[in-house]
Amino acid sequence: MCSFVVLTDEFATTGGTVQTDIDPRNLIGRKAFDSNGTKIGTIDEVYLDDATGVPEWAAIRTGLFSRDAFVPLEPSEIVEGALRIPFDRALIKDAPDFGVGRHLSPEQELQLYHHYGLDVASPPPPDRDFGRLAGSEDA
Repeated sequence: MCSFVVLTDEFATTGGTVQTDIDPRNLIGRKAFDSNGTKIGTIDEVYLDDATGVPEWAAIRTGLFSRDAFVPLEPSEIVEGALRIPFDRALIKDAPDFGVGRHLSPEQELQLYHHYGLDVASPPPPDRDFGRLAGSEDA
């Protein structure tokens, strides 16, 4: 699993390079709608995969005094200038609340994947030779 970094509107104004079909600089401030076309809120932050730089999650501000709800950017899509999330509003609003403005841990990411019923690749098996000096002989 990998952790994520946050992308805020500060990044949106200063620029940056991200190789993906969804440009995170253009997501901040867009409206977000659920699978039924019901408005959920506005995209507050975008989280990038640390290893690839690909946008993975968006934090949606669900109301003036509400918390942000994390939503997956895949399989979401931009439709008519807004983010269409293929999940029901109730499921989105019930997503685990980790706060915003900091990394998502691998455990938090896994909780989000499970919450949305998305497939997660199993982590690779541990490297049993980790820490052994190359060329050293075992007795």
